[in-house]
Amino acid sequence: MTAPLSPYRLSKARDLYNIFNVFNSLSWNFLVGSIVTLFAMRLKASSTYIGLLNAVLYLAFFFLPLGKLLARRFSIVGIFSFAWTWRALCMIAAVFAPFAAAAGHRDLALGLLLLGVGLFHVTRGIGMIGNNPILSSLSTGPDRGSYMTQIQIINSATGMFSGFAIAILLGREPPLYLYSVIFALGIGSGVLSGVLVKKIPEPPVEENGKQIKFFTIFKEALAQPSLKQFVVILFLMALISGVSRAFLVVYSREVFLQSDGMVSLYTVFGGLGNLMIGLLIKFLVDRIGAKPIFILTIFIGLASMIPIIFFPSGAIESLTTGILFLSLIFFVMNFGFLGAEGIAQTYFLGLVPMDLMLDMGILYFFIFGLAGAGGSFAAGLLLDIMSGIGLSKFIAFKILYIIMLGLTVFVLVLQRKLTPLGALPFRGALEVMFSFRDLRAIALLDRLNKTSDSHEEEVLLGALHDTPSQLAIKGLLERARSPRLAIRLESLRAMETLKTLNEDAERALMSDLINNPFTTAYISARILGNHSVSSAIPLLRELAASRDYMLAGEAMIALARLEDEAFRPQIERIILKTKNPRLKIMGVEAFGIYRSPNSLSVLLDILRSANPPPYLRDEVVLAMATILNTQNLFYPILVRFLETDQKSAENLAATLALDEAEAAFEYYKSNLGGRRLNKKNPELVLIANHAKNIQAAVSAYSGEKGGASLSRWILELKEDSDGAIAQAVLAEAALDDELTAHPRLRLLIAHWAAYKLKLWVNRLK
Repeated sequence: MTAPLSPYRLSKARDLYNIFNVFNSLSWNFLVGSIVTLFAMRLKASSTYIGLLNAVLYLAFFFLPLGKLLARRFSIVGIFSFAWTWRALCMIAAVFAPFAAAAGHRDLALGLLLLGVGLFHVTRGIGMIGNNPILSSLSTGPDRGSYMTQIQIINSATGMFSGFAIAILLGREPPLYLYSVIFALGIGSGVLSGVLVKKIPEPPVEENGKQIKFFTIFKEALAQPSLKQFVVILFLMALISGVSRAFLVVYSREVFLQSDGMVSLYTVFGGLGNLMIGLLIKFLVDRIGAKPIFILTIFIGLASMIPIIFFPSGAIESLTTGILFLSLIFFVMNFGFLGAEGIAQTYFLGLVPMDLMLDMGILYFFIFGLAGAGGSFAAGLLLDIMSGIGLSKFIAFKILYIIMLGLTVFVLVLQRKLTPLGALPFRGALEVMFSFRDLRAIALLDRLNKTSDSHEEEVLLGALHDTPSQLAIKGLLERARSPRLAIRLESLRAMETLKTLNEDAERALMSDLINNPFTTAYISARILGNHSVSSAIPLLRELAASRDYMLAGEAMIALARLEDEAFRPQIERIILKTKNPRLKIMGVEAFGIYRSPNSLSVLLDILRSANPPPYLRDEVVLAMATILNTQNLFYPILVRFLETDQKSAENLAATLALDEAEAAFEYYKSNLGGRRLNKKNPELVLIANHAKNIQAAVSAYSGEKGGASLSRWILELKEDSDGAIAQAVLAEAALDDELTAHPRLRLLIAHWAAYKLKLWVNRLK
């Protein structure tokens, strides 16, 4: 096999191929685009002749096997260059056709035109054997779809320019010799494109490839369900696209009686449609895949035919309506069907293995040619038959497009079963297309792929963090392997905001846990926990004892998020043993996530240790509040307590605790206080006593630091089995002088008692 191109040589070859495509597109539009149809209609050719002329376009595909035979003796690029030069020279016959028509030899002129176009496409077919191999070798890498679409954009932009130039040259009733001038310009551009393509490096081919006959290729393709499905869809799509677009020129001329110049101007709108779909595909294809775009373009092509079918006959005579209508139809139809043709080739290159590209490429173009040639000729013949039986051109074209519409619906049904090739499902792709966040993420990823500045990479990754999108996973994983720590950190931060992770991301994060302690491993642990990756539990258990305390802490928090209850006792032992305040804080956070009442005793033991730091005390009481299911209510109270200075802290804690008790008592009075005590309901008597005693109990605990009354108050609460552990622990804590020294804890216990009274009231009212 020929060695693949280096990045530098690939870039140079792509640049050269882009220039080739500019001149190739100019040559095509000046020689065999809509110009030949307009010239034939100027000579009053029949619809059957027009259909034959368009069918000849697809004749090229039947000469691919001859190109394959030549490829055994000559280079692929050499055949391509020779054929592209001579296909342009073959159109010299068409240059003389306008002069023959001017001399009154109409049939000779039509014959010369058909001869030139026929030889053009025969020679083109021989050279096309190199199209797929060259294109495949130049579109290697992750940007395959994007680069192939870039070629389509170049062709579309050049086509628009040439179409506009032709429209200006032709005007309303141009002299026939102008067609010769346009054909001559096309020949010059074609010869230059043939010279340019010769400089492109030879694509990889099998050096001792076995000879495969065409029917063997066809048989192998039909034996593969995915290829068989695609072949059927390709055939129908090529037929619909070829007929619909080719006869749109005839429709404009014969139904709306538009001039050659105006019809050429409409083709500019068609080129604009092709350019727009190319830009859209280039932007999206590498992110959402080819299949959903393929389906979408067929949908748009279908939509473009509906106005033709329902267009009222009375509006034909309106010049403004006709111009606007035809401009729109040319734009939308080319947007849909030329987009479908372009993305179909992208899909095909992803479906077929590289070693079968040459042979399957023949099959691809053969199917395309058979559908296009047969469809164009049959459509022209059908239009002439309908005219022969007395139907107007207006009705005949409606019938033609109704048939095309029915075939398009059938194609859409078949497309649902296409192999995804890693693409998003159609619904998911539509969500991306209509999501500003996802579109912005794609734009950022494109910029990220193009930049070589590490500082700009940081900025873009930061923007991706603020624009979370699942489409960014692949790009973020690539940056997570950057040699620069800041880039790795930013890419992981951006990944942290994603809703879900794929298998590649999970594997990469677990690998980061093992290989990058003290740097990025702690972030990976956090991400795995936040995204509930249960397969990471064994590894996280090991790392909970890591010397990297940030990694150990995040591993414990992740295990709590993963609800690994079996490992909770081990975390309790680690936290009680460690002297690292940061690790203790992270362990305390893990207890809050577990929400296990059994951890309350461990949290109290942390407060009993020698002079715990203030922030550790805060985290402990907040974790306890979370376990007690009152964190959201207690947090504002704690914040209010922390706003004061240390000297006033004791008095403020007592005041806030009494406020909680008073508020609970008032709540009881407003809901149950007016009821007469019923001896048949002893619970009402019990709650009345609790409500009456709560303020005194809290006052004694907060002010005098005597917790006996409040401890009894807590123990007399009616709690179920789930609340019994918390009840016992807090009642004991209220009696512990060492713990009573912590105003935060006193405030929490008083708040919890008030909270329990309110819950009790709610249950009885």
